[in-house]
Amino acid sequence: MPKALQSIHPLAWTIIVGTMFGRLVTSMSIPFLAIYLTGSLGVSSTQTGLIVAASALAGVSISFYGGYISDRIGRKKVMLVSVFCWAAVFFGFAAASEIWMFFVVNVLNGICRSVFEPASRALLSDTTPPEHKLLAFNLRYAAINIGVVFGPILGLRLGSAESTFPFVIAGVVYILYGLVLIIQFAVYRSVLPLPSEAAPPRIREALAVTSRDRIFMPVLIGTTFCVLGYGHFSSTLAQYLALTPSIEKGRELFSYMLAMNAAVVLIVQFPIVRTVSRFKPVVPLILGNGLVALSLLMFGMGHSLVLMLTAVFVFTVGEVLLFTMMDMLIDRIAPLQWKGTYFGTIGFNNIGNVAAPIVGGLLLDRFALQSGLAVFAPLALLTACGLPFLLAAHNRLSAREAAVSTEVRQSV
Repeated sequence: MPKALQSIHPLAWTIIVGTMFGRLVTSMSIPFLAIYLTGSLGVSSTQTGLIVAASALAGVSISFYGGYISDRIGRKKVMLVSVFCWAAVFFGFAAASEIWMFFVVNVLNGICRSVFEPASRALLSDTTPPEHKLLAFNLRYAAINIGVVFGPILGLRLGSAESTFPFVIAGVVYILYGLVLIIQFAVYRSVLPLPSEAAPPRIREALAVTSRDRIFMPVLIGTTFCVLGYGHFSSTLAQYLALTPSIEKGRELFSYMLAMNAAVVLIVQFPIVRTVSRFKPVVPLILGNGLVALSLLMFGMGHSLVLMLTAVFVFTVGEVLLFTMMDMLIDRIAPLQWKGTYFGTIGFNNIGNVAAPIVGGLLLDRFALQSGLAVFAPLALLTACGLPFLLAAHNRLSAREAAVSTEVRQSV
């Protein structure tokens, strides 16, 4: 392991460490945005849901082209422009005072994230030897969760639920991240890949290819429901805990639940991946969907601290099953010449992230003060709607692989 760590390029380490600090300050501020809008500014849950959804919607719209842009004009230009724009967005959050301002800056937040992160992952791949890429991406995933462990606790201490000051800190950190990247790009100019002259991807062509795939399409639809369920943790649950009078210190509880979520990811990620890697790749997604739906039901069943924390654990295990195995599934079902298209198109499942705060906000406005179960039971049921699609994908993939195996045996 030490030799493998030494083989990781300094630029890759910059991305990994920068990701950790970036997620630290982001989770210190963004998750509390919904609470700040409803609690301090008196914005309705429905309007808050629309504002939160704006970031995800912008991300869905841009993500397909995020990696392509960095191929065309180079990682350096894309990362530097987007990181400093992202810093400006955080300062925009701090200065915002009207609803429309929060809506605009959150749209810009989604755009910056969807441009910067694909380019940074591509550079991580560019600068890492093939035999160590899995380690590098696992380190990045661990860095994300280390940041999310401490970010919400710091946000609580800094008053993120009552103030926009933590956004200023986030802006400063991203400026520093950008300055470090400038230095690193200057020092390691020779390792940067040249811009590609490839023709731009076409969404119509990608959709035509993937829509004909009888396995990929149910995976896309099923994981959209999975992502929808996942999105309620940072939007609907945050507002519910802050709005419900019977829950004491709901904002503080939410910050600890966020930290617990990230800590559990760090603890269970590798044991779970080792265990479920023996299964067919759709099975972990089916299990993950069921666990996320169950956790949402548990959030609405009562206000016991033990029940809430148990629900966070169940939710987190479901999250790990969903997001650590999804890439493996797409890699397995995608034709070799269309892998990039498949990985780009699966990003459309983030439509679930767009819908989650809107649906959750509507339910909160109607039922939050009456019954938690009336809010979360419909959300759990909606999340579970992904199960039939994932089961169909599992059956079709099993049939296809059995047919291929039969053909191989016959040819031999």
